[in-house]
Amino acid sequence: MSFPRAWINEIGQYEGQDVELRGWLDNRRSSGKLHFLQVRDGTGVIQCVMFKGDVSEALFQEADHLPQESAIKVRGSVRADARSPLGFELSVKDLEVVSRAEPDFPIGRKEHGVAFLMEKRHLWLRSSRQRVVMAVRHTIIKAIRDYFDGHGFRLTDAPIFTPAACEGTSTLFEVPYFEMGKAYLTQSGQLYGEAAAMAYGKVYTFGPTFRAEKSKTRRHLTEFWMVEPEVAFMDLDEDMDLAEDFLCFIAQRVLENHAKELASILERDVSKLETVKKPFPRITYDEAVKVLQAAGNPIKWGDDFGGDEETILCSQYDRPVMVHRYPADLKAFYFKHDPTNPKLALGVDVLAPEGYGEIIGGGQREESFDTLVARIEAHQLPREAFEWYLDLRRWGSVPHSGFGLGVERTVAWMCGLHHVRETIPFPRMMERLTP
Repeated sequence: MSFPRAWINEIGQYEGQDVELRGWLDNRRSSGKLHFLQVRDGTGVIQCVMFKGDVSEALFQEADHLPQESAIKVRGSVRADARSPLGFELSVKDLEVVSRAEPDFPIGRKEHGVAFLMEKRHLWLRSSRQRVVMAVRHTIIKAIRDYFDGHGFRLTDAPIFTPAACEGTSTLFEVPYFEMGKAYLTQSGQLYGEAAAMAYGKVYTFGPTFRAEKSKTRRHLTEFWMVEPEVAFMDLDEDMDLAEDFLCFIAQRVLENHAKELASILERDVSKLETVKKPFPRITYDEAVKVLQAAGNPIKWGDDFGGDEETILCSQYDRPVMVHRYPADLKAFYFKHDPTNPKLALGVDVLAPEGYGEIIGGGQREESFDTLVARIEAHQLPREAFEWYLDLRRWGSVPHSGFGLGVERTVAWMCGLHHVRETIPFPRMMERLTP
């Protein structure tokens, strides 16, 4: 029998037709003369019903003993079924076993601990839950690219090997670099984005970044993906406008593509995402400290915000909140200071609601050559490593701004996940380097 191949997520196009599905046996059950085979092909799961009278006795018996995760080709007729989550099922006419799985697939239908599932991450990715999470991740990444590509930004790839720190030197991964000595895995593509912005006006970098931060919180990975737009002639207020519009675009795209499966499979309250609309509340760091103190938090002016503080602040609003003008001492050397109060940096953090905390950090950059030199010295950074960066202030310096958005934290927020380890196919954390 030769049937055209179909994908499960497009099965509705083939109603009343014979097709061939290629995938894996996700589950099965039998009821006398019927086998109900749940088949997964990566785009979805569909029920394939095998009636004893429609296939040979040998094939019917073989299907009754197929182990979970056996690779198969199923051929049959697509028919509508209102009881199916897809609205369709397949009446089986033939089945071919491509590879018979070993019995006792490690991840069964029972509850498993997270530690066990992380050890079997290469197999856990096959679950319906992980399929939805990775589908949302894909949509978010595509939305990021579509947004910037559609708004005239130019993608500029930043290097992964860098000669010096972009932010804190204590969070660098150091690697040997031939006869040149040491290099470091990038913490951010921002400095290179600034160079590109001086060439092309508005750009974005998008790639993996690395932080050797010794943190085991649910918000931290040692390897994660970040998108960083940078725009020449843009100030802090315009930067906040851009971040706001960008986040609303992503949230809308996720809802358009995944609202149903977010609710049904991840049990995500999608109404929480429907409120991600402009305008976002904008409060200063000073105002945020007062809100925290009024809530009983012991924070003092000059302290940075941690997870607890961010959660309290976000609980006041039904959408992301922008906190701007932090104490300059809390920010990196390249932040421009507020001309009206030099103790403050022209920076902004965007905090996601429901306790997900910072998903965007950015601000206006210092455009003055002399000021930047003084900052590099004050932060005890090696000037020779930043001479190329200072060149941007020697020739054609202009006010400019940008931000970075962490993909994994955004996926966690959109999916309603407790920990970022589920948001990337193979997470890297302090205690995990495998699989």
